[in-house]
Amino acid sequence: MSATPEPRKSSTAPGTIRIVAGESARPARKRTLEISLAVGLVLLIGAGAAVASTVSRANEPAAPAAVVTPAAELKLGYFGNITHAPALVGVSRGYVAKNLGGTRLSTQVFNAGPAAIEALNAGAIDATYIGPNPAINSYVKSKGESIRIIAGAAAGGAQLVVKPEITTAADLKGNKLATPQLGGTQDVALRAWLGKQGYRTTTDGGGDVAINPTENAQTLKLFQDGKLDGAWLPEPWASRLVLQAGAKVLVDEKDLWEKGEFITTVLIVNKKFAAEHPDTVKALLKGHVESVEWLNEASDAEKSTVLNAALKESAGAALPADVIDRSLKNIVYTVDPLAGTYQKLLQDGVDAGTTQQADINGIFDLTALNSVLGESPAGTTISAQGLGKE
Repeated sequence: MSATPEPRKSSTAPGTIRIVAGESARPARKRTLEISLAVGLVLLIGAGAAVASTVSRANEPAAPAAVVTPAAELKLGYFGNITHAPALVGVSRGYVAKNLGGTRLSTQVFNAGPAAIEALNAGAIDATYIGPNPAINSYVKSKGESIRIIAGAAAGGAQLVVKPEITTAADLKGNKLATPQLGGTQDVALRAWLGKQGYRTTTDGGGDVAINPTENAQTLKLFQDGKLDGAWLPEPWASRLVLQAGAKVLVDEKDLWEKGEFITTVLIVNKKFAAEHPDTVKALLKGHVESVEWLNEASDAEKSTVLNAALKESAGAALPADVIDRSLKNIVYTVDPLAGTYQKLLQDGVDAGTTQQADINGIFDLTALNSVLGESPAGTTISAQGLGKE
């Protein structure tokens, strides 16, 4: 079929079709009909091309979805503390490795939270047991891009222990205290508490009461040598100073919290790792849940034996039975991260000068944990208290 010649357009009437006088002797009515047919043909050809293009696109293969696979390796961090017993048990009794299946487990032991966070953010580890304040600080600094809290691990088990002659907060002025690391959970707790007693502290060790972040084993020795007046420590180190160095408890942190409930240890994961390997994260949580269940069901003698062997492996030394017994009495092992306490934890960090005020909505992702718990007969659900997924 030959195309109908396009009528010439008037330069004085852009966008319109005009019949020029003298171009054809055919009646105007017939000419108008031909123009209409030509326009219709153009529209029909265009519509056909659009349909063909749509069909062609429909037959094209879909863009590949993001590949989500189990990780070849899970690098897990934890501390050689009784407050990290779920990690000690999960690793030593094989609960984590068993649930990981074909994913290889490697571990790294830390002294305190900020160092573990640094390793997590650098990719040296993928997940770690840690105190809540370093987790909050990392989340705030990264604007929510670094970590997610995926479970609780331990509540309680932190105390301010001091020389026997110190009997009240008023006796602390001019003294020297220690915490495991600047910005760690016990460091924040001590600074916030001292602030409420009217004392000024600085992150460089100045102020009314000097706070020197110190490795836990060194803290014990310095206290024994009379070079420290006290320390705010997690278990078993608070018990070690009391039972092995003659310290006394000035503040039990549980007395500062409603119902005596405060979180000491949580399990966190690198956000990118969790997105790429959700099955591995769920497997880790299965091992974690089994570890917590074992701790809550085993006898004191069993726990003491297993934990001591794990501490000797991870921290280089076993503990006296009385130290482990006292430590265990101060701790509750739970997969609940106690999300309702995090606004206070954040404010304590702000008051301590180790973090800044921020929105922490999104810090939790408890969906995998609740999936694991949902597979048990109890079918428990843990709440994120409006601060993330559950």
